[in-house]
Amino acid sequence: MSQLVEEFDAYRSKMNEVILGKQNLVINRLFNLDTNTYAEGALSVKTKELLGLVASMVLRCDDCIKYHLGKCHEQEVSTQELYEVFAVANIVGGTIVIPHTRRAAEYWEELINS
Repeated sequence: MSQLVEEFDAYRSKMNEVILGKQNLVINRLFNLDTNTYAEGALSVKTKELLGLVASMVLRCDDCIKYHLGKCHEQEVSTQELYEVFAVANIVGGTIVIPHTRRAAEYWEELINS
């Protein structure tokens, strides 16, 4: 696994543990709701992760983009599928999404080449 991916995963895990360890009812419920939202249902996990990726790109959240890219990789999303998602995100979000697409492409390359 690449250093970029390892660092992101380690930081995310560490800080989630800190946050959830404080036992704040609202935050813990929010995290649980987020987890349950991406579970298999009428839509597949793969479809939900692709939707999450588009939303994250349009909202310009690089951490969220990395997270959903990792999940898309786990769901065996192809590079061709991913670039169609990038296209949708750029059409919906406009050219301000292009820098996030660059970073997403960089992170995807790290995921598929590690």
